[in-house]
Amino acid sequence: MVVEPKTRGFICTTAHPVGCAANVARQIDYVRKHPHFTGVKKALIIGCSTGYGLATRIAAAFGAGASTLGVAFERPASRTRTATAGWYNTAAFERYAQEDGLYAKTVMGDAFSDAVKQQVIDIIHKDLGKVDLVIYSLAAPRRAVGETTYFSALKPVGQTFTSKSLDVSKMEVATATIEPATQEEIDGTVKVMGGEDWRWWMKALRDADVLAENAVTTAYSYIGPQLTYPVYHDGTVGLAKRDLAEAARQIGGDLASIGGHAYISVNKALVTQASAAIPVVPLYISILFKIMKAQGTHEGCIEQMLRLFSQKLYLPTPPTDAEGFLRMDDWELSPDVQEKVMTAWEAISNEDLPAYADIDGYRQEFYQLFGFDVDGVDYAADVDIQIDIPSLS
Repeated sequence: MVVEPKTRGFICTTAHPVGCAANVARQIDYVRKHPHFTGVKKALIIGCSTGYGLATRIAAAFGAGASTLGVAFERPASRTRTATAGWYNTAAFERYAQEDGLYAKTVMGDAFSDAVKQQVIDIIHKDLGKVDLVIYSLAAPRRAVGETTYFSALKPVGQTFTSKSLDVSKMEVATATIEPATQEEIDGTVKVMGGEDWRWWMKALRDADVLAENAVTTAYSYIGPQLTYPVYHDGTVGLAKRDLAEAARQIGGDLASIGGHAYISVNKALVTQASAAIPVVPLYISILFKIMKAQGTHEGCIEQMLRLFSQKLYLPTPPTDAEGFLRMDDWELSPDVQEKVMTAWEAISNEDLPAYADIDGYRQEFYQLFGFDVDGVDYAADVDIQIDIPSLS
């Protein structure tokens, strides 16, 4: 069938299998053009199918030759409906890994569940013995714990927040007003996006004796500029991320006996399915992209993850800030960049949107998340939407 993008709000409800595969191939090609790094041999990536998680898996496999076991929650195609982008990404990654003789297997299921944790542990015992890297990169809207389902909410805390934003469906400047979160929404967001499940994963892996000596675990986070603090850093998401940071300290203490470490990697703002849903953030990102591209410092997911591995995480002493965080947002939050962002933010309007913001770049990266608008792909051609993931076949 011919697959076209169909959008609803801040998501695309279709995905293009050839475009997704081309995106994966592009990231692999980027890694192959850089020197190999050492440190990771057997990696578990929890949340491996899109964005930073996918880029992490690609960087570890094709940058260090690592065996990778991934966990994702994606949907295969039906007779008339495409699979999710993450399904197609995973299928392409596994095929390319097999061609290079690399171990790659994926567990498809709810990473929050005990059943998936046990399935992963069983595979590690059988195939890998132990893993030396665990990446926690989940982005989910809900989490079931027993009979209770918790939901995340992207809202400010304590007061209503009104600011400029970007209407992603129309690609124009708008005003967003967000009411403060209720206590139930705050608690739910921390439950879904905080550090509890990461702690449970690491305890399960430790108790099963599948963590190697000197094992490292890293969870991904974001802080952002003061401009977005009300809805992010000081909002429900920020509270969840602070819980994630506390989890890193607890996990690090637990891993000390095997020489292990736990880190938070604070990553750069990028176009993801999650960031597109947060009011204010898309407009900030489009302004940021224009400035950083002009400076030659713009990075996407794969550039960030390769730099994380080769220049920070696997140095003899990883460079951390006062909080113990690895700062991959260092270029984004440089005073020079943020001064330019604020100048553009104050001046921007619909009349001069292209002068201050990289709207075309934002739009392209949004569609590329789902395999569309990728160079070299014939979108008028019929494609097979029924794509198998090798390790699940």
